[in-house]
Amino acid sequence: MGIDGVKGIGDMKIAEIRNLSYSYRENCGQKKAVLNVSFDIDEGECLGLIGESGSGKSTIGSLIGNFLTGYEGSIHLMSNEKELADMSKKERHDLYRDIQVVFQNPWQSFPPNMCVGEGIAEGIRYYGRGLASDQKKLKEKVLETMHLVGLSASYYQKKCRELSGGECQRAAIGRAIIRSPKLLICDEVTSALDVSIQAQIMQLLFSLKKEMGMAMLFISHDLALVGGICDRVCVLHDGQLVEELPGGREMYEKAEHPYTRLLMKSVLDII
Repeated sequence: MGIDGVKGIGDMKIAEIRNLSYSYRENCGQKKAVLNVSFDIDEGECLGLIGESGSGKSTIGSLIGNFLTGYEGSIHLMSNEKELADMSKKERHDLYRDIQVVFQNPWQSFPPNMCVGEGIAEGIRYYGRGLASDQKKLKEKVLETMHLVGLSASYYQKKCRELSGGECQRAAIGRAIIRSPKLLICDEVTSALDVSIQAQIMQLLFSLKKEMGMAMLFISHDLALVGGICDRVCVLHDGQLVEELPGGREMYEKAEHPYTRLLMKSVLDII
């Protein structure tokens, strides 16, 4: 159950975020990027974080993804009794086998001269167990994953620099899902792509969510995209969670906060 009573999907809590706050150093002082934010992500659920630039949504994603430290509040992942900041380096390494991130700029996800197959295989090699030591089975798993994300076997030896934005993002998604994570964090994954390619990537993510049953944290400034894929939506403004809503058409029907209504009006004005 979400903090405002919006029901989630599964029984297991993939993430429990409580009173999360984070400040950046700015000139001689501190700037609050996130202020007292709380929400859950349930097993198999897609939760959207929506807000304009500077609202704190990507900072929250980076905190959950363990790219930033030094926060206030608590982050519990995979129903783990230990709070994230209290874990040892090894405990965090083991935990993040089940949590993967796909970033905004697909070309920054891989070295330009790395071939696609090797890039996707990194999703397994980083953890150094199981398939990582069996080259034949590893390649089979990579090819299976490439098929899953819509890349044919002919892409295996292609250099990442030769790919289009959409192809490179598919490869990045492939690397993230090759270990079948329980939580996939998608941080503005379509904003660097053309509109037609955005639709393809969104359809891919929607299909993967249904097929693999993984939870997703979908971070975006695009209200229409978030409403289309997410089961619930958290609206952020100036670092604060101002409203939590169901996804789909109900999102538009149940929005009450003035900031959320302003976001929706901007979408309708464009349409």
